[in-house]
Amino acid sequence: MTRAGYPATGQRTCHDAGGERVPCAGSGQDAECRAGEPWPDPRFEIQGQLVLDLLTGLYWPRNASVSEFPLTWMEALDHVHLLNARRWLGHDDWRLPNRRELRSLMSHQTRRPALPEDHPFENVFSGWYWTSTTAAGTPAHAWYVHMEGARMFYGGKDQSYMLWPVRGRGNGLLAATGQTRCYDADGNLLECAGTGQDGEYRTGRAWPEPRFEISGALVLDRLTGLRWRLQADLTGRPVSWSEALQVVDRLALDDPGPGWRLPNINELESLVDAGRASPALPASVPFGQVREGYWSSTTSLFEPDWAWALYLDKGAVGVGQKRGRHFHVWPVAGPDRTETACEA
Repeated sequence: MTRAGYPATGQRTCHDAGGERVPCAGSGQDAECRAGEPWPDPRFEIQGQLVLDLLTGLYWPRNASVSEFPLTWMEALDHVHLLNARRWLGHDDWRLPNRRELRSLMSHQTRRPALPEDHPFENVFSGWYWTSTTAAGTPAHAWYVHMEGARMFYGGKDQSYMLWPVRGRGNGLLAATGQTRCYDADGNLLECAGTGQDGEYRTGRAWPEPRFEISGALVLDRLTGLRWRLQADLTGRPVSWSEALQVVDRLALDDPGPGWRLPNINELESLVDAGRASPALPASVPFGQVREGYWSSTTSLFEPDWAWALYLDKGAVGVGQKRGRHFHVWPVAGPDRTETACEA
């Protein structure tokens, strides 16, 4: 079995539109398919005051409230520079994590905090944590992740949130975000050297060139191994979450070859180019009928009558109530049909 090009979400239970738990078999939901790189068991290895995430190969401090109080974005970057000057915990290569690195800690099976069960971290604040990634559409803003429920959005760099530094280059599971530029607090372009921003470090697996290959009605993403429908709107209109699962199930019956399914939230997010907005897709994408928002197959365990969605216009990861016709449908297949339970 080859290694997946993105992490699994960790979701293990299935839920209907009302939030009630249901059997996973035949549901097409994330917890049935469990696509992505499986989590190792144990997931974390404690090394004194450091914690190695065995899924990603990144090192995190066990103390999740390093600064003890919220900081503005620039203050957070400066604080990490100070940690390095002091060789905090014996290391001088700390950095503010990019959006994919911080999201990689999130579990979609837990809440308050949305971290893997039996995690070893201490002093986790149930609020927003900064990333080093600027919001490309509004560069006076930066991305942050909510530890209580795992949402990812952006806010003004003059606002104050927590920081959780990271170190190491990882094991290649996480892809680079696509951000290559750096910005000050007002959204003005900067030279990246010495900023500590995502655009300076560009950590993560490099994108292949070309990234996408068209094969008939499918597009192979060579970064993740996933195959996407060339036309990115199966229904032509927003639908409810249950309708999304149903129409993809019908597509899989009518066109059984690829093994179509509704993507989980990590698969959808893997398409995002954090250096672009409206839509937040790489410039080279060949897709047609691209819409602003898409349903995932992943339930929100914070409120199980809601499901995760990608706001592709911005690149944000949020939720929508399952019964509402809020989002569009973009089927995915692969990377290897034998690797997911719903396609075996």
